[in-house]
Amino acid sequence: FTSRQSTPTATMRSFAAAAAATAAALSTASAFAPHAHKSPLSTVVSPAPATSNVVLRQAAEEVDPLDFTPEGTQKRIQALVDGNPVLLFMKGSKIFPQCGFSNSAVQILQSFGIDFETVDVLADESIRSGVKDFSQWPTIPQLYVAGEFIGGSDIMIEMYQSGELGEMIEKAKADMV
Repeated sequence: FTSRQSTPTATMRSFAAAAAATAAALSTASAFAPHAHKSPLSTVVSPAPATSNVVLRQAAEEVDPLDFTPEGTQKRIQALVDGNPVLLFMKGSKIFPQCGFSNSAVQILQSFGIDFETVDVLADESIRSGVKDFSQWPTIPQLYVAGEFIGGSDIMIEMYQSGELGEMIEKAKADMV
């Protein structure tokens, strides 16, 4: 019986291997949406700070930031929906989605080459549960376009395939200009 101890060099090799695997996974994930808008951030190995925190702060400025009641959460969600033409409540960020459904939703939106905001529901439990009440929809992700609740990733996929989502996004895109 011999004991194998980890050395700093072995640890660095393990870290380098993990970083290479993460980079490979990111490039593989982008292959699922061949028409997706390529962002210079798509090659980043570690996720950048989520824009969802900025979006949450902006919404909090418009409503009482100390109101953590269900009504206060609903006001924050309404401010987010009203303030962003294309908004996706998701698990993780658009740079680093934390579930397959959220990843699919991001890939679909990126394929249109538009700016859209995301809110990481994992960062705020009141938003995570509150958005389900707000939309009367039990799952995450949830897409809002021009203030209208569209649905989750399954509905986004259907609408993407039929061309209906593209028409809706084009209208929202025109409204952004």
